[in-house]
Amino acid sequence: MGRYFTTLTIAGSDSSGGAGIQADIKTMSALGCYAASAITAITVQNTTGVSAVHAVPPEIVAGQIDAVMDDIRPLAVKVGMVNDTTTIHAIADTLRRHELKHLVVDPVMVATSGSRLMEDDAVATFCSELLPLATLLTPNIPEAEVLSGIKITDKTTMDEAGRKILTLGCRAVLIKGGHFDGTKTDRLYGDVEREYVSDNVATRNTHGTGCTLSSAITALLALGLPVEEAIGKAKQWLTEALRYGADVEIGKGHGPVNHFYNPQKMKICEQYNS
Repeated sequence: MGRYFTTLTIAGSDSSGGAGIQADIKTMSALGCYAASAITAITVQNTTGVSAVHAVPPEIVAGQIDAVMDDIRPLAVKVGMVNDTTTIHAIADTLRRHELKHLVVDPVMVATSGSRLMEDDAVATFCSELLPLATLLTPNIPEAEVLSGIKITDKTTMDEAGRKILTLGCRAVLIKGGHFDGTKTDRLYGDVEREYVSDNVATRNTHGTGCTLSSAITALLALGLPVEEAIGKAKQWLTEALRYGADVEIGKGHGPVNHFYNPQKMKICEQYNS
């Protein structure tokens, strides 16, 4: 008997549906995976911003992870929004008890406004406990600056930051969102160093793009793609999701991408070992 290719997302809930757990589940489902979830926080937000955050107790976060890992045994796991020391510790401690094939960590440290979302003690716990478990870390430039302590102004400083973050213990780092020489450039650091250049899509509907990209990578890793290929295909998929949702109006602010522009049927793995 076959089984679905399964994934788990550990992140916060977005009541507007464009980011967080909702974007993760939409993305993983659209790419043909069965998505389970562990919610770390409930946010009060819409397309214009976040007005409140209610954290889920760490023991409940850990319980959700254990319940999924013991039963569904996902092939790939993603960690998104988690910003306090106690919850980070609970997640890392719980994940260490389970055999992980792939862990994608998308650090949510800096808001679009530039405000820090993670306190210094939480960053230290994140770096010492969660980051070393990661197959892939996917910071944007402000987050990469926090993790590396290096101000990123060009490709040279981007490279310095990426290689510095690698020394913290993760297997690979993808720094997202470099806008140099008129192109959008993401760079991968690890056993393989690679540059990914994609088209800029003219749209205000960019809410949840970071969540969506990391979830797409997680789904493609679960489906068996190597890291470098999973990133490339995920970026292509996100560009199309942005393009197909570019002129659609959802809410008064930054709307979501079109997660279901080309949904795949749920894929079944005949040989499922975990």
